[in-house]
Amino acid sequence: MQATAPRTLVSARALTTPRGRVIYWSVLVAVIVLFTAVFVFPLYWMATGALKSSGELARTPPTIFPRHPHPGVYREAWQRLSLGRYLLNTLVYAAGAWLLQLAVCVPAAYALSKLRPVLGRAILGMMLATLMIPPTVLLIPLYLTVRDVPLLHVNLLNTPFAIWFPAAANAFSVFLLKRFFDSIPRELLEAAAIDGASSWRILRSVVLPISRPILAVVSIFAVVSVWKDFVWPLLVLPDSDRMTVSVAISSLSNQTPENILIAALVIASVPAIAVFLLFQRHIMAGLTAGGLKG
Repeated sequence: MQATAPRTLVSARALTTPRGRVIYWSVLVAVIVLFTAVFVFPLYWMATGALKSSGELARTPPTIFPRHPHPGVYREAWQRLSLGRYLLNTLVYAAGAWLLQLAVCVPAAYALSKLRPVLGRAILGMMLATLMIPPTVLLIPLYLTVRDVPLLHVNLLNTPFAIWFPAAANAFSVFLLKRFFDSIPRELLEAAAIDGASSWRILRSVVLPISRPILAVVSIFAVVSVWKDFVWPLLVLPDSDRMTVSVAISSLSNQTPENILIAALVIASVPAIAVFLLFQRHIMAGLTAGGLKG
């Protein structure tokens, strides 16, 4: 039976003509430029808004380019809002949440994928069901739990553990890791077991080295999730010295000029954007990895 060619908006015959190629590339470039502008323009507007004076920011219609740039506003924002301290706080919270999430989610996903426990599918289904619950619904139960940990009766407010523990178990990370572990050939693990390796040794020496793409994806999601979170740190870290950078900027916004406030937002956004740009290749590789060839 002869295979049929895939149907597309532009036929292969039309692409062989000069007019067809011109139309195709013109539309393609226009679409790419349009989507790029839609996503990049807010970042440009934020970065250039910090360079404008307060009067120019309030001008109507707004100016696209700063008429009299003030690059020193970034240094003033750093010093005036003490961004270094709050960025360090956020880095500590993000690093701890990342390590705890890997420590909890990786063994859980490995057990559900390769060890096949009793009622494993039901457990995974209940985990995924939690993704359907709006995060705001969980704020009060989580807050009450952190304020008085069951059985231990410990108050974790104003401590990094209030950020770390809720971020440790993430159903979406477990799902991503399990799907990747499912693609690892069972023969590879059975060969390691025949050599006398335990389940923990197989996970550490066989599974993790070939799971770097998906581990990078989970790591980036964990760090960025803590970095951009606002409501939860606002609730559990009321002490001004322990605030995250987003909460600190919001709390100081009433007494800060608009251009300095925008400059602080730019500085706070740089680490997350840099992480994405540096590891975007790993994100695509981890999300599209569907299997390993034996």
